[in-house]
Amino acid sequence: MALKVELRPHERIIVGNCVITNTDQRARLLIDGDNVPILRERDILTPETADSPAKLVYLAVQLMYISPDPQSQHGTYFNLVRDIVTAVPSAWPIIEGINNNILNGDLYRALKDARKLIAYEEKLRSQFEATHPLAEAPNADVSSAA
Repeated sequence: MALKVELRPHERIIVGNCVITNTDQRARLLIDGDNVPILRERDILTPETADSPAKLVYLAVQLMYISPDPQSQHGTYFNLVRDIVTAVPSAWPIIEGINNNILNGDLYRALKDARKLIAYEEKLRSQFEATHPLAEAPNADVSSAA
């Protein structure tokens, strides 16, 4: 079954190991093929944008997904998830889903589950910030203390 993709002007997409950049008009593509990795620009993380532990996990899974040798990223991935589970054991059910998809060879579904890990991390971060507001900096005006 072919995948229908509509690209906005200048939007990029990865198909296999190629980056395709759209021109200045909307375009509709029909992509047909077996086990060809496809990632839209909005789903692509770069090392610069992977600025949290969960995003680094997503990046490792993304690299597995687009790599002809996905196992080359397994070491990095498993080190990252070990660190996350050690710090946040409640993330285990999400990571277990990612692991199962990787082991079953369904890397696209593993990417989708890695998005859930990013959302969970953001939820925990916002809960922490709500319960631990930043302390105001003390008044720097020392002249009144003299």
